[in-house]
Amino acid sequence: MPLKADLDAIDWKILRELQGDGRMTNVELSNRVGISAPPCLRRVKRLEEAGIIRGYRALLNAPALGLDVVAFCLVGLHHQADAELRIFAERTRGWPIVRDAWMVSGESDFLLHCVASDLGAFQTFVIEDLTSTPNVDTVRTALTIRRVKDEGLVSFERP
Repeated sequence: MPLKADLDAIDWKILRELQGDGRMTNVELSNRVGISAPPCLRRVKRLEEAGIIRGYRALLNAPALGLDVVAFCLVGLHHQADAELRIFAERTRGWPIVRDAWMVSGESDFLLHCVASDLGAFQTFVIEDLTSTPNVDTVRTALTIRRVKDEGLVSFERP
């Protein structure tokens, strides 16, 4: 698969380090990747401007905040016309319980990653919001048991 950006080994090191700890200072980052601070900062800014680094955020401990249920919903729509897909995608943005949403291929049209305070809150969402949404045909849910891997979204098999 061709790379969509012109990245060298230092850029890949920067991305790997920032994905592991996005709060480190530029000086710490430059030390870890083996270049001085000013060119390191320029590289980070270039990666941000190119859209390779989309942003920075805190990763929160959901159970510590009382959000104990993590589940996935596979949603099938009656009609998959582009307008219908867009309408459903837009609707997911208004559901706080939905933390990530993907349009997928196969038997379902969308995969929703949901986080709720308890099973009752998740069930209420599925019954009152999701299944009652116009054009929703099927909803299959999967409650998680425990997370077994928690890596960043990008794998680093490059230099």
